[in-house]
Amino acid sequence: MIITRTPFRISFAGGGTDLRSFYSNDYGQVLSTTINKYIYVVVKKQIGIVEHKYRINWSTVEFKNNIDEIEHPIVKEVLKKFKIDFPIEISTFADIPPNTGLGSSSAFTVGLLSAIYALFGKIVTKYQLAAEAAEIEVDILRRNIGKQDHFACTYGNLNIFTFLPNETVEVEPVFYKVETLKAIQENTLLFYTALKRDASDILKTQNKSSKNIRESLIKLRDLSPKMKEVVSKGKNINDIGKILHESWIIKKNISNSISSKKIDTYYNKALKAGALGGKILGAGGGGFLLLYVQKNKQKKVIKALSELFLLDFNFDTSGTRITYYDNNP
Repeated sequence: MIITRTPFRISFAGGGTDLRSFYSNDYGQVLSTTINKYIYVVVKKQIGIVEHKYRINWSTVEFKNNIDEIEHPIVKEVLKKFKIDFPIEISTFADIPPNTGLGSSSAFTVGLLSAIYALFGKIVTKYQLAAEAAEIEVDILRRNIGKQDHFACTYGNLNIFTFLPNETVEVEPVFYKVETLKAIQENTLLFYTALKRDASDILKTQNKSSKNIRESLIKLRDLSPKMKEVVSKGKNINDIGKILHESWIIKKNISNSISSKKIDTYYNKALKAGALGGKILGAGGGGFLLLYVQKNKQKKVIKALSELFLLDFNFDTSGTRITYYDNNP
């Protein structure tokens, strides 16, 4: 039995520029990190005494004898990739619900690929793992999503990912002082809006190559190095809030589906109570609201958003990992 643990990600700047429709003509760049909320994937090779070859436990339980009959699209494609023709059971557990802007489907894909490689006793690089996970979701399943989630949750920690027209991805760790990261973490709040959405549907608009959308995405991309500079220097870290606010204003102009009256109300309440800035994580439309709030203002902000669930979290620095390995059937 193999168990993998893969973190969820939060993006600070550049979201949307990891879409092929953007970086194929220029380059995309995203600054993101991961948090200590995880998706766990359990893979167990079964002995031959089973009624069905494939058992998949997710929001439903599937019993299948043919890969093509499997309903879970990611599981189906991963089993096809490895030509799994023996009895196997796959289960998944997560700290956070899906479709909440934290890259859950990508984290699952990474975790499942890692588990299957381990099942065959193979060690692959983080880059290969992230690239193959992105290939499954973007190229094979043709989802309207980018690559940043796959790379972010694979590598963990704080990184800048640059997406190049030749389909390669440059991974650059963001260097920081421990006390700087601690201060950023203490000033970052995550509120669950309870609004769920499909990122692929929202990102269809961003995939359109209109001049206005492209200009907005370039502005978002160019905020990534600014954010990196603030974090690396460790000075004026409250500028993170200002950059997040600037990013959110730009992003909202890309599509009407990125925000809503309810989301705008939450955000404006937070600003009025003292937040310096923030954004809806992921494609937009719901999920988690990320806010940058100085500690002396947090009580007011939390009170202003008392109807929302405040998620207690820390930053993750390890990325995806195998937490249990026993390859005996």
